[in-house]
Order: sequence, then C-alpha cells, then structure tokens
Amino acid sequence: MPTLIVLRHAKAVAGAGIPDIDRTLNDRGRRDAAATGEWLRANDLVPGLVLCSTAARTRETLDGLALDAEVRFEARIYDNDPEDLLALVAEAPDEAGRVLLVGHNPAVHQLVHDLTGEAPEAFPTCALAVIELPGAWADARPGAGTLTTVHTPKG
Repeated sequence: MPTLIVLRHAKAVAGAGIPDIDRTLNDRGRRDAAATGEWLRANDLVPGLVLCSTAARTRETLDGLALDAEVRFEARIYDNDPEDLLALVAEAPDEAGRVLLVGHNPAVHQLVHDLTGEAPEAFPTCALAVIELPGAWADARPGAGTLTTVHTPKG
C-alpha cells in the first residue's frame, strides 16, 4: 500500500524585494525542517522518493530534513495546482512505497483534502499529512486515500 507524505515548506523570509521563487528559510524554518526530519525518522516514515518544488524555500526545507532518498525537483509543484500535484503522485514509480511531496499552500492543503475527503482546518508551514493509498500510485484519485497522521512543528 503506497504512503504519501504531503509537506508544506518550512517558514520562509518575507518576500519584500525578493522574487518569490528565491525566498529562503528564516531561522525558525530551518529549525522546523530539522525537527520534522527527526520526526520522520523517529516514526519510520523516511521516503524512498521525494518530489520537491524548485523554489529555494522547498529545496532548503528538503535539505533541513536530512533524508537519504531519491529526489526529483518538479517545476509543476511550484505552479501550485492541486490537479498537477495529484498527477505527479499518480506518476510515482511502483517501487516507491513511500513518497514525500514538498510544496506550497494552498495546493498541498487542497491535495490532502482531495485525496482523503478531509484535512486539518489549517496547514501551517512545515505541516505534514500522511496518507495511505490503496492499490498502486497510478490509482491515486480524489477520495481514494486515508489520512492517517497530521503533524505540525508545534506537535
């Protein structure tokens, strides 16, 4: 049974004068990313494949997680369209039993809702959702998943 972990990037610096794609993490974001990586390892949720947005803040979040996994940087994640995110999930290779998608709100929050029919009321920076999917990745579709865990930096 495939497991999808949907992660919103950690807290980034304000965007004044910086192109959005180039915004990096602030100190809190770096701390939260490291703590989230520790949480993933402690809960045996290290992915085999990571799908990550091309934005600086998502790449830096991924670095902070310190995970040993194959990584694919996907511009479609930065485009912030939940339908594109679902398509990327459905394209994951069968041998990837656990996939981490690192992206942006509102699309990541909407993806959790679309896949499971439920989602937390808020999805703050560095929040993650663990979703179990029946069948193969190619079978990922709205309503097919089960939300098993939601974790935020505050617990």
